[in-house]
Amino acid sequence: MAASDQEALLLSEHLVGSIERVTFHNDETGFCVLRVKARGHRKPVVVVGHAPSVAMGEVVEASGGWLHDRNHGVQFRASELTTSAPTTAEDLQRFLGSGLLKGLGPSLAQRLIASFGARILDVIETKPHELTRVHGIAMAKALSIGAAWTEHRALKDIAAFLNAHGIGGFLLTRIYRAYGVGAIDIVKANPYRLVLDIAGFEFALADQVALELDVEPTAAIRLQAGLAHVLSEAVKEGHSGLPADELLRQASRLLEVSEAELKPVLDAQCAAGQLVGDELDGRRSIFLKGLYGAELFIAQRLKDIAQGVHPWSGFNSEQIIAEAEAAIGVSYSPSQREALASACRSKVLVVTGGPGVGKTTLIRSLTHLCAQHALTIALCAPTGRAAKRLSESTGFPAKTVHRLLEASEGGFRRNTKMPLDCNLLVVDETSMLDIRLMAALLRALPDEASLVLVGDVDQLPSIGPGQILSDIIASGAVPVVHLREVFRQERESRIITVAHAINRGLVPDLGHQPDSDFYFIEAETPSEAMAKMTILIRDRIPCRFGLDPVRDVQVLCAMNRGRLGTHALNGELQQIFNPPCLDSLHRAGWSYGPGDKVMQVRNDYERDVYNGEVGIVREVSRDHGELTVAFDDRMVVYSLQELDELALAYAVTIHKAQGSEYPAVVIPVALQQASMLRRKLLYTGVTRASRLVILVGSRAALVQAVGSEEEPRLSRLRNWLQV
Repeated sequence: MAASDQEALLLSEHLVGSIERVTFHNDETGFCVLRVKARGHRKPVVVVGHAPSVAMGEVVEASGGWLHDRNHGVQFRASELTTSAPTTAEDLQRFLGSGLLKGLGPSLAQRLIASFGARILDVIETKPHELTRVHGIAMAKALSIGAAWTEHRALKDIAAFLNAHGIGGFLLTRIYRAYGVGAIDIVKANPYRLVLDIAGFEFALADQVALELDVEPTAAIRLQAGLAHVLSEAVKEGHSGLPADELLRQASRLLEVSEAELKPVLDAQCAAGQLVGDELDGRRSIFLKGLYGAELFIAQRLKDIAQGVHPWSGFNSEQIIAEAEAAIGVSYSPSQREALASACRSKVLVVTGGPGVGKTTLIRSLTHLCAQHALTIALCAPTGRAAKRLSESTGFPAKTVHRLLEASEGGFRRNTKMPLDCNLLVVDETSMLDIRLMAALLRALPDEASLVLVGDVDQLPSIGPGQILSDIIASGAVPVVHLREVFRQERESRIITVAHAINRGLVPDLGHQPDSDFYFIEAETPSEAMAKMTILIRDRIPCRFGLDPVRDVQVLCAMNRGRLGTHALNGELQQIFNPPCLDSLHRAGWSYGPGDKVMQVRNDYERDVYNGEVGIVREVSRDHGELTVAFDDRMVVYSLQELDELALAYAVTIHKAQGSEYPAVVIPVALQQASMLRRKLLYTGVTRASRLVILVGSRAALVQAVGSEEEPRLSRLRNWLQV
């Protein structure tokens, strides 16, 4: 490295010492900055390197060189870095008091070392019950400390094995969660399981591990995993399967193996029932077994329910409509009257329409009618925000689908054996239901109940596989009512008129209008767009509309990557509204502190919090490595290891915002997002706002988005319904 560069090599050597402080550690990359009391050095030194986990008091061994950083001074840059358990009483106390073992802080660590001395780690590992000899430690706590140490040791062993094969960071934690203490044996037996079982694990990395474990390129486990991986990636894109020729083509390219070699492997997987092959629109297609069966079940179940006796079979539809209008004091549009009449005679009904056409009013009418006629109604929606909005608008309790079905890690308590207690089930935001969730809902629906599916078919389909609402409507097998008339008060909203224009493939009027609820702010470059969004969110929206910039304003992005993606924007917006502080916890390159806006990014049945729910960090306990998030009226506690279930939510993708509604929405629209920005995506983003929408970007990007159609998903449900 040249002397003119930022760093200059001073000396190369091997360094050993104890960690006095963990200045920084990134769990995703393993990058760490440590303050180390090194042997042969009078003062603590700064060591920079990579390690899967580090804690104060641990012994660190590092090989590398001394470098001078113009900003940070002299540092030891480690090319190799390993840690081991502390050996001195002083280091043991720092180590045990670091918060690494849950429930064990500095004062308790001091008492433990006073009682057991240098053998404390052996006691914790082999005889944790002896810890009860120390005042303040009951048996439950002693066993908890022992379990935490066992997990730490197992993680160290697994980390050493996986690190040797180039795996570290957040993947290590996910692997341990999935496989537990048997992780090493499982990976040795079949390294390709990592791709199918661990979210975010790259096939190339599994290939690298397999190569080091002497797995042949044409080994059956590799070819089977490659085919399954390609199919699983298609499912992530929303498909329930792939045409067989496309699956073979993609797998051949991934594995660098001919299609001729792969075809018998694919045929064998289908013959063994691991995958399912079937004709779809004249082409042989391959499906994951579970999804194939779920789509078949959905189709058959909908047909069975539709043929049953309607609980309203004795009602006069005209009388019902008059009762409903009187009950909620409205005058229905022709399509709303048609929907109510259909609800009286059709046991399964789909109601669809864009914003402002009265879908919520229709649901409110159904709830009142059920109440008047002593019928039990259940209301649900896929997300917490959608369920809360449904409850507020109808005056009746509404739940998320997961809560209605009483979800748990083992599945759903509500099912065929323990069905829901209702005469009518109304599902709002049905476009968000994926195949698996729709199947679970229909399993729990009693045979005698009616079903009304409500949603906007022009919005994005579900994040998960399938296009439930679109397929049901396209099949013609179920009665469908399209609500078309936009109510007068809604016609006065530019949000509504702009949304309908986008949906028709028309570029909306972008001219500035005073007292409007829709604005377009031109910005030709990502830097200009970011600067203008900052001013809007920080200053202009709060001043002009009285909205809180964090709680009420949501930035919605087309994608995660790029200068105007969620990753970059979350970093910048956090620095503006709630910069990291001493109380913040760090995980996978992100900081979380009191006041941060966060989103749950996967379903957590134990905590009863689900993918897409947004909350605010209320408390952080660095001593215990925990933070508490407020999701509406519920408080949820996360340990440091569980923070990968959260992401900052100052900016979220439009996909993640489905089913939610925000007072104000700001959407960057740039040509750099062209690969993702499509008509349905933009339409869905605009319709997330109740009071204000601001698009920031280029007109060319907006024109391109409005004119771009989404690729259809491969799904078999429509065909099953038409049989």
